[in-house]
Amino acid sequence: MKMILTSTDFLTPNSKKAIYNFLGDISNTKVLFIPNEKATLEKINSAKYYDRLEECGFSRKNIYIFNKYEPSKFINLDIDTIYVSGGNTFKILKILKDTKFDKEIVKYINNGVKYIGGSAGTHIVTKNISHVLPFDENNTDLEDFNALGLFDGIIFCHYNDDRKKYVEKSLKENKYNVYTLRDDEYIVVE
Repeated sequence: MKMILTSTDFLTPNSKKAIYNFLGDISNTKVLFIPNEKATLEKINSAKYYDRLEECGFSRKNIYIFNKYEPSKFINLDIDTIYVSGGNTFKILKILKDTKFDKEIVKYINNGVKYIGGSAGTHIVTKNISHVLPFDENNTDLEDFNALGLFDGIIFCHYNDDRKKYVEKSLKENKYNVYTLRDDEYIVVE
């Protein structure tokens, strides 16, 4: 299992450099990008996400954009990396659970596909996302906050002094291992 978990993925110099080191030759990396909850069919079929990933260094011919309307098309792809960026953690996890693609992500990662998470993309691979309630609105009918469970604990992304009391509360509850990530930090799991 190889994952790099960040608060800001390619948006800050330190995490961007770490992702490049993690991936190696990014131009030859075949990536499945899972966009956030705002991805409409029109956006998925446009150049929007391809352009974004090309700006990061991926080659257009190696980019797959996940379509929540046809999730079966993204099973058993020949890919090197799955990349899930930020957005509303609850909405993204709900989409993945509703499409049953959460299980596919676990299969991919267990079969050696690397994973890049940025904020919500980081949260969804942890044990649970209930600690994100003070920061992301849960306006879905998602009641099961168990995440993919690929990371042993929970992570507070965008950590700063304002979030310290939430981290302390989670540490006192002692339900999960607790980690923090400032915006320019990352965790590599190998």
